[in-house]
Amino acid sequence: MEKKNTFGRTTIAPEVLVSIAQLATLGVEGVSHLTAGSRDMNTLFKKGINEGVNISVEDNLVYIDLYVVLKRNYNVRDVSHNIQYQVARSISEMVGMEIGQINIHVEDIDFGEA
Repeated sequence: MEKKNTFGRTTIAPEVLVSIAQLATLGVEGVSHLTAGSRDMNTLFKKGINEGVNISVEDNLVYIDLYVVLKRNYNVRDVSHNIQYQVARSISEMVGMEIGQINIHVEDIDFGEA
């Protein structure tokens, strides 16, 4: 009979997932910054929404809404796909959790100085 070692369990605070998602998003070329998500009573008290990230975990799957401002002269669809890929990869590699969905909300385009 093999004895199975159990060392305990690891829990990940929602703030950790928010930080990972923020860093991965900001590392994508074409992203200017994250912005606070749309305000309604359902999102008013959710964690991370002030930082442009809304994360929930259901059945061990991570669901993410990202509220971004993109730089001008970048393809919105390409940047959005890159954000989804980088955030999914980062969360999977860093904490071993699987992704349910990553929704990108483009809130504005940063035209900066012309």
